[in-house]
Amino acid sequence: ALPALVAGVRLNASSSGAGCWAEPELRDLRACSALAMRLLGTAAAAAAAAVESRPLPRVPAALGWQWKQANWKIYRWCSSGVIPNEKIRNIGISAHIDSGKTTLTERVLYYTGRIAKMHEVKGKDGVGAVMDSMELERQRGITIQSAATYTMWKDVNINIIDTPGHVDFTIEVERALRVLDGAILVLCAVGGVQCQTMTVNRQMKRYSVPFLTFINKLDRMGSNPARALQQMRSKLSHNAAFVQLPIGLEGDFKGIIDLIEERAIYFDGDFGQVVRYGEIPAEFRAAAADHRQELIECVANSDEQLGEMQVLSKLILAIRRATLNRSFTPVFLGSALKNKGVQPLLDAVLEYLPNPSEVQNYAILNQDDSQEKTKILMNAKRDNSHPFVGLAFKLEAGRFGQLTYVRNYQGQLKKGDTIYNTRTRKKVRDIEEVFAGDICALFGIDCASGDTFTNKDNSGLSMESIHVPDPVISIAMKPSNKNDLEKFSKGIGRFTREDPTFKVHFDTESKETIVSGMGELHLEIYAQRMEREYGCPCTTGKPKVAFRETITAPVP
Repeated sequence: ALPALVAGVRLNASSSGAGCWAEPELRDLRACSALAMRLLGTAAAAAAAAVESRPLPRVPAALGWQWKQANWKIYRWCSSGVIPNEKIRNIGISAHIDSGKTTLTERVLYYTGRIAKMHEVKGKDGVGAVMDSMELERQRGITIQSAATYTMWKDVNINIIDTPGHVDFTIEVERALRVLDGAILVLCAVGGVQCQTMTVNRQMKRYSVPFLTFINKLDRMGSNPARALQQMRSKLSHNAAFVQLPIGLEGDFKGIIDLIEERAIYFDGDFGQVVRYGEIPAEFRAAAADHRQELIECVANSDEQLGEMQVLSKLILAIRRATLNRSFTPVFLGSALKNKGVQPLLDAVLEYLPNPSEVQNYAILNQDDSQEKTKILMNAKRDNSHPFVGLAFKLEAGRFGQLTYVRNYQGQLKKGDTIYNTRTRKKVRDIEEVFAGDICALFGIDCASGDTFTNKDNSGLSMESIHVPDPVISIAMKPSNKNDLEKFSKGIGRFTREDPTFKVHFDTESKETIVSGMGELHLEIYAQRMEREYGCPCTTGKPKVAFRETITAPVP
């Protein structure tokens, strides 16, 4: 079994093969590693040392770095105190259905060297995108569960959570935005602002998440980024402006114009991996000058420090300040499918989105004798000078046990430490080493989504809980075979722990198990997962209603 460091969902993928591990392989690798280390002890450690002595993996030749090696071991230490907060970004990618979130994430991982080859959502090769690790996701071409990964861009560690777009899986977006520092809101250049875009916008507002906007699919027929921007202003009430302009649209989409640096950007090569800069084409210079002035005015309206001196460095800093205050939204353009506009978006993530120390997070002090809630500001220093506080925001059960995703808000957690679940007051296991600002994963922890972990001295604290919407639809569900009742109850128990919006109760009158969720698709997916993951085919239908008779009038 290869060694894996389950910290910040980071893997030490030292392999002699090309590229790096795909996400499904990573999950099995983590699980197998944890099991092997427990069973083999020092023998596993010796095997790990032997593996780590192999040559480091090659970066994809398509990136133009052939015969250069990427030191993936750097990723192992991205969570450690070696790298400061300024070198960390925790971001999510959210949007309406089919706006291109997963395709955009695939390009981000490719251009940063995290994966060796790009695959399309429901592509002809049948492989599917890396972030769609569930078989159901690859078959349907949709994201069902939020998927976490990490990558490096210009020596900055970026933790990415790709979220679903369907309203049925809105809890996945909710709990991702709860623990992230920034986000990218993806809009379709044809559809513009749609119903789920408004839902995601409300969720970002609820947790005060600064975000960038990326208008995708400029290569599609009928694309109109100007209309999408206008809808952001009218429907979402955002002070938004272009920081880029397209060079052509639909089939003529060739590149973008950077309004801040005042230059044209083209994406050459088979996969758009070669970024080329040039002069703004003559026919676009007048429009570029007008939109640049509009950008400066929008930023100046929300940032008083910009003033009359629109120096380049001052403009960038003003956009950053206004974005962090959520008083301005920079709008970027591109086409993820056609490999255009992704690298400048990555630069913007580093330039304009906050690092963990720039976001204020509060914990609530639980006092039994007081009704008032006392809020305590978390300290984002990446050391052990403050007690550990973390929030479990997502559970994922696999063949080797439950994987719990935890966001560390304060302090350090290292091997040998004991932490407590503030809800159950129980001790839990530890992991290697994580610091404030990291997103990590713990194996074998008995907890629920939204639980807070602290050290013993701080067990009275709990992080503000995640907003859970009420279910909107209910159906009756039962195993097709009566002999599968044990599998059915095991699956129901796991799904209710993973998903707070999936509710189950037994109707004593009709003798039926009633499941409730956020929509028909939501419950249909769980019925299919029950069959695939537990070998328990289920029958669903409308809940029975118990009718009653009553005496309404005396009979003579």
